[in-house]
Amino acid sequence: MNIDYKALNSQIESLILDIPHLTANLANASAALNLALDDINWVGFYLMQNGKLILGPFQGKPACIEIEVGKGVCGTAVYEKRSQLVFDVHKFPGHIACDPCSRSEVVIPIFNGNEIAGVLDIDSPKLNNFNENDLLGLEEIVKTLEKHIFKE
Repeated sequence: MNIDYKALNSQIESLILDIPHLTANLANASAALNLALDDINWVGFYLMQNGKLILGPFQGKPACIEIEVGKGVCGTAVYEKRSQLVFDVHKFPGHIACDPCSRSEVVIPIFNGNEIAGVLDIDSPKLNNFNENDLLGLEEIVKTLEKHIFKE
């Protein structure tokens, strides 16, 4: 993808700046990402609740409601506490196919201090749709979300 992540990050930051509502902020962030990213079929958030990832604000088709830590790409991101860049989800052990049309995926954990609060999850119907540049740009956006959503 050829995305201006710096501009997208600024746009998302302006949407959530001084807004103390988690759901509203994540809804606007998912909408902004959905409009800006190419060839995606799902973008949204899963939030940690009672030791599981629970579906949060998103754009796309209906999705899995609960994901266990260590399961699928999202659960693996939480278990390993690191981003996952998957060029072909069918080659990812234990991939959870909420949408069988998804072919590639990127997942970035969202931290509140040292604890994982959730993940940003983005799916594409194209193989190899995400690259290292996308991963770095999306990680910066997640840092912006962390800074504004969990500030005291």
